[in-house]
Amino acid sequence: MLSVVCARERGYTATALGSPLSEIAMDTDSQSELARRSRLVLRQKLESLEQAGVQQLGRSTMAALSLVPQVSVVAEAPHETTPMSEPSLPASASRQSRRHPARQTEPEKPRQHAEAASPPIGIPSTASPSTASLATPAADRASSAPRTSDQRSVALRALRAEVAICRRCPELAETRTQTVFGVGNPSPRLCFLGEAPGADEDRQGEPFVGAAGKLLDKIIAACTLRREDVYILNVLKCRPPGNRTPLPEEIANCRTFFERQLEILQPEFICCLGAVAAQTLLRSTRPVGQLRGQFHEYRGSRVVVTYHPSYLLRSPGMKRHTWDDMKMLLQAMGIPVPTP
Repeated sequence: MLSVVCARERGYTATALGSPLSEIAMDTDSQSELARRSRLVLRQKLESLEQAGVQQLGRSTMAALSLVPQVSVVAEAPHETTPMSEPSLPASASRQSRRHPARQTEPEKPRQHAEAASPPIGIPSTASPSTASLATPAADRASSAPRTSDQRSVALRALRAEVAICRRCPELAETRTQTVFGVGNPSPRLCFLGEAPGADEDRQGEPFVGAAGKLLDKIIAACTLRREDVYILNVLKCRPPGNRTPLPEEIANCRTFFERQLEILQPEFICCLGAVAAQTLLRSTRPVGQLRGQFHEYRGSRVVVTYHPSYLLRSPGMKRHTWDDMKMLLQAMGIPVPTP
């Protein structure tokens, strides 16, 4: 607390600094009582300054206080407080101290990040190394990410090794043949994000190599691209038993891995294949039908949503909608849309 300076040697104290001073003769009892009240007033004022955020007095004020032993008592009314000059404060703090001199101000609570405050239903929010990057400006993240293809390849290999020994999901770790990390160009303009490995992917260790993968290859070729031009990955790195839908806790456990992959890859565009990929990446509960047909944003990447190839195999009539999504994507990428 700010020290209360008083004139102990002469039994006086200052209740007004910089005001006209006059000495008043009084008896010993009256002088002692006035000195006590003056010290109380000064103490209250200094406490008010401390509550307003003042931790240290300026040099000019300290110099004035050093003269207190030579200051005589100033006459004051019995129930009035003589105004006292204050050290210079920020305007807002000064106004607050004048309006609410005795209010106890509470420290401001840290602002909660928006995503962490309202996680989508069924998609729990968990702390991970990627959490900090949610609040980091895109320019800062880009400057810290690997820049060249070789640097990105090295970073991806290190992350792949980490994924390979992961046992966060005991059931998946026990039933998998191997983890399925991702494949493709380490410096892609476009990434395809799927749901989880199937039986063929679990056996070969590469995403989208089964029947759905063959259809994805056709979609990529129809866009005048090659599989080697893009990067393909899944939300989950392990196959769920029986190809069931990934559980929310499994998605939460794997989120840090695919987010770090995308952080390394820094794609300009991301195509989410199916509801699990789209809802997980965008932290949304809306169905694919409501998410498709428009661009979304994910950490500087433009995101388009379309149907999963396995769904298209079961519902061939929906392929035309996927092709509409691909045409929208190609136009945004500046790639000529091929004619049928």
